[in-house]
Amino acid sequence: MRRLCSGAGHWSAQYFKGWFVVSVFLLLSAAEAEVVRIDVHSKSDIAGGRTYGLAGPYERLLGRVYFEVDPRNTINESIIDIQYAPLNGFGRVEFSSDFYLIKPKDVEVGNGTVLVDVMNRGRKRVLHYYNFALAQLEPESEMDMGDGFLLDRGFSLLYVGWQFDVPRQKGLMRAYTPVATESGSTIRGLVRSDFVVQELVHDHSLGDRGHVPYQAADPNDPRNVLTVRDTASGNRMVVGRDQWQFGRLEDGRMVADPTSVYLSGGFEPQKIYEVVFVSEDPPIAGLGLAAMRDFVSRLKYGSADPLSVPAGSINRAIAFGDSQSGRYLRTFLRDGFNEDERHRKVFDGLIAHTGSNARGSFNHRFAQPSRAVDRSYFYPGDQFPFSDVAQIDPVTGLKDGLLEGLNPETIPKVFYTNSSTEYWRLPTALIHTSVDGARDVQHAETSRIYLFAGTQHVPAQLPRVRPQSLHIGNPNDYRWFLRSLLVSMNGWIIDPGILPPPSRYPRIADGTLVPLEQVQFPNIRGIVLPRDVSRAYRLDYGSQFEADGIISREPPGILSVFPFLVPQVDDSGNELAGLQSPDLAVPLATYTGWNPYSPIASQGSYIPFPRTQSEREKGGDVRLPIDSRYENRQHYLGLVTEAALALIKQGYLLGGDLPLILENAGRHWDFLVTDGQ
Repeated sequence: MRRLCSGAGHWSAQYFKGWFVVSVFLLLSAAEAEVVRIDVHSKSDIAGGRTYGLAGPYERLLGRVYFEVDPRNTINESIIDIQYAPLNGFGRVEFSSDFYLIKPKDVEVGNGTVLVDVMNRGRKRVLHYYNFALAQLEPESEMDMGDGFLLDRGFSLLYVGWQFDVPRQKGLMRAYTPVATESGSTIRGLVRSDFVVQELVHDHSLGDRGHVPYQAADPNDPRNVLTVRDTASGNRMVVGRDQWQFGRLEDGRMVADPTSVYLSGGFEPQKIYEVVFVSEDPPIAGLGLAAMRDFVSRLKYGSADPLSVPAGSINRAIAFGDSQSGRYLRTFLRDGFNEDERHRKVFDGLIAHTGSNARGSFNHRFAQPSRAVDRSYFYPGDQFPFSDVAQIDPVTGLKDGLLEGLNPETIPKVFYTNSSTEYWRLPTALIHTSVDGARDVQHAETSRIYLFAGTQHVPAQLPRVRPQSLHIGNPNDYRWFLRSLLVSMNGWIIDPGILPPPSRYPRIADGTLVPLEQVQFPNIRGIVLPRDVSRAYRLDYGSQFEADGIISREPPGILSVFPFLVPQVDDSGNELAGLQSPDLAVPLATYTGWNPYSPIASQGSYIPFPRTQSEREKGGDVRLPIDSRYENRQHYLGLVTEAALALIKQGYLLGGDLPLILENAGRHWDFLVTDGQ
């Protein structure tokens, strides 16, 4: 049986216009990695030539990398539809990807590790997470480098396009892969697109959030169906075929468009619309995973002269992916892509951040990699297995694990890191519980699991304004943990005897992981726990899906639901287990991973404690007020210091970050207590 992953891709390749192109051809031999050519389109200094740490000045290079893979190599069997790819004269499959490299000018004085940013929908994010920088599409300036954390430590940073359908916007990076054909004939199949609008509109793209959509092959095909329902699990009502068509509103009239759907009466807000239609020319999506595999392998095991990367100058690789790209890494691992065509380990370490329990729509026919498992409904993602170690699904009887069947020599070190939001928006607990949710299970010795307690999906700064939701967004920043854990990961790779700090996550055995209805959230006036959470289901995509990656049943049949467990909280509403930041260990507020009525599913809540006993009584708040917890600002900061030093000693924080952590805590006190008086 084939091991499915996630992915998708095709569409015509386009060169960047107006760039000076340096084309470098690399000879291909049987002994070489599968990078056959690197085109460098642009090369420039980072931060105007500023020196970073011992690595010195940095430079950036961007361009296009070209690949060839052998479809007969058993390593490539997990690439869905690889047997239907066009072949060149050598019997190989050709494809390419955008790339962006930030490295020391003399890469040999770097730390020997390349940190690969597995881009989320074509966007570069690793500098935001580790350098506290604003996310930029083409980071180059000193400001774009944030506080320089990664560069000061000598990391090279690599970005490789892997997703075919990202919006056609300058600065976004993509893969360019061929379409599958069967004996030269066009392949057709079912595609599904669902969406929810916030205001009445008459048309909507068949793509997700601006991504390149599939096209309706035949607008009149009787298999094309539009339905509407109120909830994800609600009954679908078929919309009459005379009421809708494939088109868009333009200058007050409908014009035909095979990439959009038009409804004569308009799409109602908050209802779930779903179009199932016949499309054609499926991209060979899994080549996006092969692109990552082969470029990283080339940097580790060969040389890249056009990039000024001599052989041996980069000998370690760590991948970081967040949210969608965290799910990509779980797929990459599960489907065996961490072993290259010559059976060598690709990534030495993976940091699958906020990837929850899921994989994604990354490597099957007519894949839609942009689809989120909680914002879109019933797309491939929440698929067994969820945990490292093999388990038996009590419903299906299948036995499997995320690492099951992989070459032990190519299994990397893995950190699964999640915010609280992942436990509330998805059944993240499945990565460390039995499939029936009855008991805790152990992860692999090569893995660690960390919950960043009391945090939201994307780190936020101290709030100044209230968004369109019930509560202010959660400012409990977990990036301090990510910095320290990256250093630990790199050290663990260099010396396997230097273990990273132990896993920290909620468990069934000690009562810190419970069913939703058992959460003992304090009685705070006007605060209601969310009940409409995103469940994970066993789904039936048709008889060809598991073996061949072909979805023949759209929408899929719902077979049964997986259990849903969340972290338990204390009498202040803060989570008991996981990694508690100094903000959470010495709290001024309740920090949650959920926010009722938020239009942003990834947003958490920030519910400040009452400042005084009188405020507490006036507001009917059961939580202890701030003036009963801390004598003054100095006392508060002293306790924060103690909490931070304990985390530093345990290896969860870096000592060098202590001044910044205390500065942040001081601002928080002033925002809430001093400025609020």
